[in-house]
Amino acid sequence: MTSRNKSRRWVQVLAASLLLTAATQLMAAPKVSVEPDRKTALYEMGESASFTIKVTDDGKPVLAGSLSYLIDNFLDVLIPKTGVSLVGEGAVIKVASKKPQFLRCVVTYRPEEGKPIVAVSSVGFAVAKIKPGLPVPDDFDQFWSAQKKILAQVKMEVVMTPVAQKEAKLESFDVQVTCAGGAPVSGYFSRPRDAANKTLPAILWVHGAGVRGSSLGNSLNGAREGMLSLDINAHGLPNGKPGGFYSAQARGPLANYRHAGRGSRDTIYFRGMYLRIVRAIDFLVSQPQWDGKNVIVIGHSQGGGQSLVAGGIDPRVTTIAVGVPAICDHGGRESEQINGWPKIVPYDGNGQADKKALEASRYIDAVNFASRCKAKAIMSVGFVDTVCPPSSCYAAYNLLQGEKTIMNEPKMGHAAPAHIKNGFLKFVKDSLK
Repeated sequence: MTSRNKSRRWVQVLAASLLLTAATQLMAAPKVSVEPDRKTALYEMGESASFTIKVTDDGKPVLAGSLSYLIDNFLDVLIPKTGVSLVGEGAVIKVASKKPQFLRCVVTYRPEEGKPIVAVSSVGFAVAKIKPGLPVPDDFDQFWSAQKKILAQVKMEVVMTPVAQKEAKLESFDVQVTCAGGAPVSGYFSRPRDAANKTLPAILWVHGAGVRGSSLGNSLNGAREGMLSLDINAHGLPNGKPGGFYSAQARGPLANYRHAGRGSRDTIYFRGMYLRIVRAIDFLVSQPQWDGKNVIVIGHSQGGGQSLVAGGIDPRVTTIAVGVPAICDHGGRESEQINGWPKIVPYDGNGQADKKALEASRYIDAVNFASRCKAKAIMSVGFVDTVCPPSSCYAAYNLLQGEKTIMNEPKMGHAAPAHIKNGFLKFVKDSLK
């Protein structure tokens, strides 16, 4: 290439780079932030919290456009505000609460050109005093005792099919176990190869919402840590099928499983899911390698709710790790606080609950199982989580009866990031010492 061509090529590259930089700058949207005055975002009654709202562009204050915000408790708008002044040091909003709850600040900035930008933050007041919307039913324990007797009448028959995987020190199986409630326990089970009898703790991995097969990876994760490790899918479906199989189930018989049978405690879908948890534990403790002491249950979202249930329904459970738990505080709206996923109870236009669904939901509400749970527990909570709002998580956490730890995440929504998973694993391992 001649010197002239090289020079021309360099000019072309530079021009393209400058055009790209200019286009990026034109496309870059202003940044909107809303921050509480405490990193913990936690306050007591009688204290006030401050949110500071800033709109910036390349680090400089933006003074054009319009700003509005609202304060809510994840359920009802308490303070709407429009026409907020854009000032260089940021707008400051002060809030307080006369009851234990979380208050959320939702900020909307509308630039002179372009789409609105939304930012959210949340603070909690006296969160250790948050209670469920409804008490535990008087016959809650009798009901579940009867359900476990029904399960006990179903002979536990196990089919274990070896599953190929690359780790020579471990062995894995597809496991199918007979169960009450309409579907078997279906999972992947892994363990250290040639482990001595009565030496290994057991861990059960339970799934978040959705329709899928079990996770061989999770079962291997536990086995690597020297455990009898079982991962079960939430619906008792066969494992290892093509994606289309699970998609067809999600569109068909399991399309609305979260609300199925909600008119009665005897038909509500989660009843069968919970019995599969107990039967999965039956399987784990039947293994000759089980140490006779430790049973751990771990999950996030729907799996977090199932972990709470496991700790309350089965006294063999010694440790639970509960990520942003679903299935909590279905009766929350009866006390003017938000209920968590899956919003089992329908409400009419006048705010009146479907009485049958509300009554049935009390028997599968994870907060009521939490009140019976004496296992060691760790829980993560996202303060801006709208799927499993923080008040519903704390309604369960505050009822746990054993040693407990909470991982508060003021900026987190509905998520299970790596540091949460690592924190859970450390807690689990420490619980075994």
